[in-house]
Amino acid sequence: MKIIEILQNSKKPFPSLEIVPPMKGITKDELIANIAPLMEFNPPYINVTNHRDEVEFRQQEDGSYTRHLVRRRVSETAVCAVIQDAFGKEVVPHIICGGHSADSTMSQLEDFRFMGIENIVALRGDCMVGEKRFTPAPGGFNYASELVAAIREDEVSRALEHPFCIAVGAYPEKHFEAPNIETDIANLKRKVDAGADYIITQMFFDNKDFYSFCDRCRAAGIGVPIIPGLKPISTFGQLSQLPKAFSINIPVELTSELSAHRDDRKACYEIGQQWCATQCQDLLAHGVPAVHFYTMGKAVNVIKVVKECF
Repeated sequence: MKIIEILQNSKKPFPSLEIVPPMKGITKDELIANIAPLMEFNPPYINVTNHRDEVEFRQQEDGSYTRHLVRRRVSETAVCAVIQDAFGKEVVPHIICGGHSADSTMSQLEDFRFMGIENIVALRGDCMVGEKRFTPAPGGFNYASELVAAIREDEVSRALEHPFCIAVGAYPEKHFEAPNIETDIANLKRKVDAGADYIITQMFFDNKDFYSFCDRCRAAGIGVPIIPGLKPISTFGQLSQLPKAFSINIPVELTSELSAHRDDRKACYEIGQQWCATQCQDLLAHGVPAVHFYTMGKAVNVIKVVKECF
């Protein structure tokens, strides 16, 4: 079933869950055991992220180093197949521009169609480690809007009766590469105009940023559903790690509370969890169709938030 149909037909908001493919070395049974606790809430679908290959430098006998691309995680295709087989759930794999030619991307989509997958998230993806700016692979897409447009054009040219339902990403505090929020929303509109069905936002910790962002989107003519993305902070160290990794702000109130308990891991965990729950409750009170949770491979605090809010 297409996610846009779930959003349109659901009588009440629901939790949307995203998992990260695990590092290689895990078994299928271990993966199933890790995902199983999320099934308690009967989520209508599971998002599965996609990560670019990592760079590894290996020393040679002459002392020089050679650059190698390595994939350290289980592929998202394998994870999607396990979820489908073990839980019978809709899966929503992420497709990224980075590291792939247009031909390889379209080939991957054919594999997903073969698996009966109807939904995808189309993203540009991050820069390679060490890159100062995003560089597409030879013959690859430079922007997510190009990827969305290519998928839709391919579906039309082949007269496909069952096109993908496509989600795209957005940034309530703006993408770090955008010069201003207006430009960022204009870029988002290009993705929607190219054929995106709904939007999932980056994590944020101040709901006012999300509400302001939604108002700007509607004023710009973006009418598709917007699903807010949340993640509970779990450690004091994430006060510096998350802004650096995702270019997001953390409110002074949350920063102060965590700082006052910086040496108490349990307290920090509970503070982050409760802040997320309060955010979620407020979002639900404002009528969001769903709340998207970034589990980042550790779902205990997300499970507790979902229990409290849904």
